[in-house]
Amino acid sequence: MTQDVVTRFAPSPTGFLHIGGARTALFNWLYARGRGGRFLLRIEDTDRARSTTAATDAILKGLAWLGLDHDGEVVSQAARAERHAEVAREMLARGHAYKCFSTQEEIEAFRENARAEGRSTLFRSPWRDADPATHPDAPYVIRLRAPQDGETVIADAVQGDVRIGNDQLDDMVLLRSDGTPVYMLAVVVDDHDMGVTHVIRGDDHLNNAARQMQIYRAMDWPVPVYAHIPLIHGPDGKKLSKRHGAVGLEEYQVMGYPAAGMRNYLARLGWSHGDDEVFSDEQAQDWFDLDGIGRSPARLDFKKLDNISGQHIAIMPDAALLHEIEAFLDAAGRAPLSDAQRDALARALFCLKDRAKTIPELLEKAHFALATGPVEPDEKAAKALDPVSRRILSELTPQLQNASWSRNDLEAVANAVAEANGVKFGKLAGPMRAALAGRTVTPSVFDMMLVLGRDESVARLDRAARAGT
Repeated sequence: MTQDVVTRFAPSPTGFLHIGGARTALFNWLYARGRGGRFLLRIEDTDRARSTTAATDAILKGLAWLGLDHDGEVVSQAARAERHAEVAREMLARGHAYKCFSTQEEIEAFRENARAEGRSTLFRSPWRDADPATHPDAPYVIRLRAPQDGETVIADAVQGDVRIGNDQLDDMVLLRSDGTPVYMLAVVVDDHDMGVTHVIRGDDHLNNAARQMQIYRAMDWPVPVYAHIPLIHGPDGKKLSKRHGAVGLEEYQVMGYPAAGMRNYLARLGWSHGDDEVFSDEQAQDWFDLDGIGRSPARLDFKKLDNISGQHIAIMPDAALLHEIEAFLDAAGRAPLSDAQRDALARALFCLKDRAKTIPELLEKAHFALATGPVEPDEKAAKALDPVSRRILSELTPQLQNASWSRNDLEAVANAVAEANGVKFGKLAGPMRAALAGRTVTPSVFDMMLVLGRDESVARLDRAARAGT
């Protein structure tokens, strides 16, 4: 019987959800969902001084926007402190840990002497093999009794076998002198108790894995499959930071990238499936595997993100896209759509979806449908409404009053009016755009007229024709 796959995402609530963290969450979600497994969420809030409720809320909101649903309740690591301490005491009872009474001053003196003598500054506690009868009545920490020879081999699903000499690993503290557990212990206990089978995380945790494996072995617990993924770098190849632009996930929603496009782009950021660039969630879940993750850092590429985003907007069902647009307006602090605007936008999506890479671009092209009150042409569009153009528009409007409101008839009427005035339709299209949308870059004038309907289209064209008279 095969073991059910269980993955987890375990962010620290000390700030926004970094795009690298969002990708880690996505990889865990894809791996679990593609195998009928479970994807769990744990908030690693043991750093009480820096952990905030606002940061936790931002993480949950970001994951919800990205569409990464988790199984079961959100686990608080801090709430499990007593369980972590219990494991440390059990390791002590088994002889896999020991009480260390060394003070901070003694540890620092050890390191200073080691530096002066050119030795390793890795602390070696004099209490490791001390007779318990010699233990003083003083505060102590509980340290792991780590092996000091041989090596620890991390069989990493991305990095391959990573070998670390045990002489490079210290007897790490498990329980502080005030009885509180350290993060390194808490992670292992939580992963074991939550049944996590695959630990997929950033490769900045790779060295931690060797130390954490010692705890698994001391407790006779199965070691999970490790997969340490390279970090995300900026376009210049340097570690991603604010100088490269957006690093928080919520910034990408405010920039107007749809969640489906963001999922697709993040999946391709360090993972590949042949030459496939644009794919659905179902395909990503079917295809995603750890052997498709590269060992080199991925580079953020906004041009590729724009391209993938635009393709997802183009293929997204209208109802889903409208929901995404309304979520964007809320996240960006912009005014919500009125019922009339929502209806008009729904009618217009057919001529907008394949023309925008982001939601703000789509909304700009939707200006003709969203405008309330008379449309005022911008500076560029106003130049198209010269006296000759306005005269031709004045001839066009009565013809449109009697046309059947179909694309073929609208094209026929417009072409006939242009021909009667000795110009090609291209010369008439600019003034029509200015009249209907107040812009020079718009969907087809006929698409706009179909969306607006006869009365509104004729009213806008007539208003532009009369302007300046």
